[in-house]
Amino acid sequence: MTDAAGTPVHDLVIRGGTVIDGTGAPRRTADVAIDGGTITAVGQVDAPGTEELDAGGLLVTPGFVDIHAHYDGQATWSGRLDPSSWHGVTTLVAGNCGVGFAPVHPGDHDTLISLMEGVEDIPGVALQEGLAWDWQTFPEFLDVLGRGRFDADLGVQVPHGPLRLHVMGQRGADREPATPADIAAMAEIAAEAVAAGAIGFTTSRTLNHRTSKGQPVPSLTAEADELVGIAKAIGATGRGVLQVVSDFGDPDAEFALCRQMVEESGRPLSFSLVQSQGDGYRHLLDLLAQANADGLPMTAQVAPRAVGLLLGLECTLNPFMANPVYVEIAELPLEERVAELRDPRFRARLLAAAERSQADSPTPGARLITALGRMYALGDPPDYEPDPSTSVAARASAEGGDGFALALDVMLADDGRGFLYLPLLNYGDGNLDAAGEMLAHPNTVVGLADGGAHVGTICDASFPTTLLTHWGRDRSHGQLNLELLVHRQTQATARAVGFADRGVLAPGLRADVNVIDHQRLTARRPTIRHDLPAGGRRLVQAAEGYVATVVAGQVTYRSGVASDALPGRLVRGPQPAPEVHR
Repeated sequence: MTDAAGTPVHDLVIRGGTVIDGTGAPRRTADVAIDGGTITAVGQVDAPGTEELDAGGLLVTPGFVDIHAHYDGQATWSGRLDPSSWHGVTTLVAGNCGVGFAPVHPGDHDTLISLMEGVEDIPGVALQEGLAWDWQTFPEFLDVLGRGRFDADLGVQVPHGPLRLHVMGQRGADREPATPADIAAMAEIAAEAVAAGAIGFTTSRTLNHRTSKGQPVPSLTAEADELVGIAKAIGATGRGVLQVVSDFGDPDAEFALCRQMVEESGRPLSFSLVQSQGDGYRHLLDLLAQANADGLPMTAQVAPRAVGLLLGLECTLNPFMANPVYVEIAELPLEERVAELRDPRFRARLLAAAERSQADSPTPGARLITALGRMYALGDPPDYEPDPSTSVAARASAEGGDGFALALDVMLADDGRGFLYLPLLNYGDGNLDAAGEMLAHPNTVVGLADGGAHVGTICDASFPTTLLTHWGRDRSHGQLNLELLVHRQTQATARAVGFADRGVLAPGLRADVNVIDHQRLTARRPTIRHDLPAGGRRLVQAAEGYVATVVAGQVTYRSGVASDALPGRLVRGPQPAPEVHR
């Protein structure tokens, strides 16, 4: 492009930033020129830009690629894939964990809603109101999303749960073994989906995933012939990835199954990896390293902080929800509940019943949400690696007070909008050392953020911000260098799902860029919004320090404020590198 005098002019120039290009290479000072949604220069750019951003003293990185999200529903009713897009994410991949909304028979809508509501804690009433269901096949679902305009690019995978239900009906929901005919039908539909643009195929093999009625997911006990049969059909298309969530109760057998899926399909596979008990994750890292040494494209998706729960008066869970005194007011609006909880007489009754309720809790889950020794007040900004000496129980003991009283006071802060934080996975040692070990492993990528899901219990869409702040700036020990941290959520994640056209700042690649004030970068404390369909509530989390986020050459956010631009589109299948990078 040139101006009226014939002088070359770029659409956008980002000037003088500290460029971390996504490859892991050392940072350098450079300009970035963008034209028509593509990066055209990285270095000294003499020509002006129609728009210029001064990045002096700021980081300039590729846009983040989040390969573990659940915006399958939200993307059908909203162009804002937030809160992920508030944290520098410019590409998202949904359809994870074997749950989603296609393929679907018209009579199975409620079943898929129950599956998504139970596994991913998305209110069923919001899904009932928000989903138009103007599709049946997976290609038709892609066409619906293809008409959308978003603040980030979106790819979608074909999930095993709906696929099983579509082919096997109630037998699939009841986890009966698939017949050879069932497997052939599922394989054909999965291959058709991938050929139409599905990023890959996902399955769940964890008891933690259940429907809203408490039933295990359809894919939980799927046998090897079923999983390998589907994987081989996808392999025959020459494209697509595989994603597995497993408890790894028998780590050798489960990993062998994942490995077999890769060996017989030739397709890349990723699995979720967390510290659940002791150092068992290290054995899986060893198996993963050996698989890669054998030439198998396998990666583990890991989290940069504990996978845990937020508890509060507006959340799905709180420590008093099984307390019979609290049950008396549980359905009241927040303001009225807060007034009751602050009333001295009601408070005394509630706390008197709290110890009895904890002792009488019938299930491990009920006992878990009253485990005050593992629970922390969540500040602003949050501390995601709190010292065990600051737990609710430890603080109450040190102060000579009552733990339940302290927990109640934490939740009553900010007119009932305070949160308790209960770190679970990745926190077995009372710190994040295991998470750091997994992050540093050469065969892992950042995943598990679950954007769009767990809207009443978890808000981990801020993982990119935690990665750059906690691991790249604030942690007192064991920090990781920024080049690695950026690489793990840009080029590494992009390549893990077959996107060779993004994730690196280089000429010819897609112009998805973040401009970041690293010293100011902060994830704020989560808040509750009631902006889902039917007024459904969801946890969101804002960030400070993202000076600009650019998607396909257009600025989508400036200092946390959304622009009118919605340049994000559906990404269909793998994206090849431009000729200059081949």
